[in-house]
Amino acid sequence: MELFYFMVFGALGAVVAALELSKNSKDRINTSPAFNSFKNNYLVVYSLMMAGDWLQGPYVYYLYSTYGFGKGEIGQLFIAGFGSSMLFGTIVGSLADKQGRRRACVTYCITYILSCITKHSPQYKILMIGRVLGGIATSLLFSAFESWLVAEHNKRGFEQQWLSLTFSKAIFLGNGLVAILSGLFGNLLVDSLSLGPVAPFDAAACFLAIGMAIILSSWTENFGDSSENKDLLTQFRGAAVAIASDEKIALLGAIQSLFEGSMYTFVFLWTPALSPNDEEIPHGFIFATFMLASMLGSSLASRLMARSSPRVESYMQIVFVISSASLLLPIITNLLVPPSKEKGGSISFAGCLQLLGFCTFEACVGIFWPSIMKMRSQYIPEEARSTIMNFFRIPLNIFVCIVLYNVNAFPITVMFGMCSIFLFVASILQRRLMAISDKPKMENWTAMKERDPEAEPLND
Repeated sequence: MELFYFMVFGALGAVVAALELSKNSKDRINTSPAFNSFKNNYLVVYSLMMAGDWLQGPYVYYLYSTYGFGKGEIGQLFIAGFGSSMLFGTIVGSLADKQGRRRACVTYCITYILSCITKHSPQYKILMIGRVLGGIATSLLFSAFESWLVAEHNKRGFEQQWLSLTFSKAIFLGNGLVAILSGLFGNLLVDSLSLGPVAPFDAAACFLAIGMAIILSSWTENFGDSSENKDLLTQFRGAAVAIASDEKIALLGAIQSLFEGSMYTFVFLWTPALSPNDEEIPHGFIFATFMLASMLGSSLASRLMARSSPRVESYMQIVFVISSASLLLPIITNLLVPPSKEKGGSISFAGCLQLLGFCTFEACVGIFWPSIMKMRSQYIPEEARSTIMNFFRIPLNIFVCIVLYNVNAFPITVMFGMCSIFLFVASILQRRLMAISDKPKMENWTAMKERDPEAEPLND
């Protein structure tokens, strides 16, 4: 069975390499040297920021367990992180729009570095403070950087289509290659060099400090709505009104919450799904395989977004349906494949099938990130971008906290079934989003048809 892991990893690596090397002129976007310099600067910073995040992920639970904390106490620490992201996310998002996105990105670096420092203490209260700081940092990571990029891209007068190139490359590098390298580097620090479970957090702080130095030396400031007469409450109200009054924004928020909620739940479920009888599985290698599948998805997304057809709103319906089907595999295998009663050993046949399904889901995740970024850049108003994006994360964080609190209350198949339903609902909402986004085009075409009966329909 060990050969199976290498076969899957090798097959994914070969497909990713083939996709990247076989790109032709239709798959590439012709840009300017000024844009390439701007894009590369952002990609370096984003990769450093993601390295600071990915280095910590595999060792948080392990570090807490080495300090002697049980599953219940560790669960409370994780809930604190998601809870702080929910409570403080909208506040820091509004401050980013008002006080400046560059300043918010620097704040992310400082906050996350402080969170890393708290990992040196075995005291529960200090670790709780670190989780709260980490939750605030997460909100900034997934709103401030994207908001700065979109505003700066538009301010410099670059073509709108070029933005999708930056998005897809950022996910390919930051959520794919950097994640794999971070996992290997963390393994080197902890296992090979025996520096202890705190070492990855110290390395993360170093990468964050380097990224902060680049931001301070090369980024300019941009704002959402910096009006002096607008306080935080007014900004919250404006963001809520924008979501409530524009169905496209509301649909986008619901789609994001449903997908990301399923994705974060999957993070907690894949290990017990692949080793229900305590089978020995290479967690680090499987994680690297998932990230490679995500790279495959982002590579596909870059090809799709480089073309005028199909539109993002169109192909994402298919992506959500495929992701929904892939998370049904644990339920199907549980029904069709007799479960083994033997403890330990290598991964089962059912586990192998599920691993292939999980890789498919991760490929969908790789397509999702740059695609949702592009749709957000189209539909969310610039003056409240960070605020609205963090509003989207409120239902997500509530959902994840509920799942964490009740993770042992339901069978794993029920949890996967719930995620599958959420993803299918996301595909229905995506279809609705496409329908209402097409209405203005159809109205324009109807008006043209009245003036010129021989007018052709508008293309996507």
